[in-house]
Amino acid sequence: MGFYESVWFTWVLVPLFIFLARVSDVTLGTLRIVFVSKGFKMLAPILGFFEVFIWLIAMTKIIQNLDYWFYYVAYSAGFATGNYVGLILEERLALGFVNIRIITSDFVDTLVSKLTSEGFGVTSMPAMGARSNVNIINCVLRRSDYPIAANIIKETNPKAFYTIEDVRAANQGVFPSRTLMRGNGNFPWRKAK
Repeated sequence: MGFYESVWFTWVLVPLFIFLARVSDVTLGTLRIVFVSKGFKMLAPILGFFEVFIWLIAMTKIIQNLDYWFYYVAYSAGFATGNYVGLILEERLALGFVNIRIITSDFVDTLVSKLTSEGFGVTSMPAMGARSNVNIINCVLRRSDYPIAANIIKETNPKAFYTIEDVRAANQGVFPSRTLMRGNGNFPWRKAK
């Protein structure tokens, strides 16, 4: 009995290969969908190529071995894990822009002042809420800068209501430079391209 007919190969290595292939192709698929929604026109097709290529390899192993139920489990587990890994990676990459819309009647000037002092562009306007007059503050920022802005909101006005929405593209605007992330205290302004 050769290595390819061994129990080790059939019940451990092939299912592990199928699992890892599925994790890889579903992760790529998740990232591809995110890149399409963010407008990365060149990167999405490249990821799509590798996604389908890996999927074909995994499916070939399944089709060649239809009698092994454990391969189906590995395939399904790889799909589920790939979705999770893809979402975690997408969250870590923090690509694109978001709009934070803050609705509050308290500490408006302080909040606007703190956001602008950190280099964020802010637009504030008065509005009528369900119970009283409020202010709406809009702040379009890089998704990677969201934790900084969220901390400012929580520290300045912890009861503020705010929403975060994806922005496909931003033309012009005020964004903190990358030096802000290093905490050196310099906040050079630059416009989005």
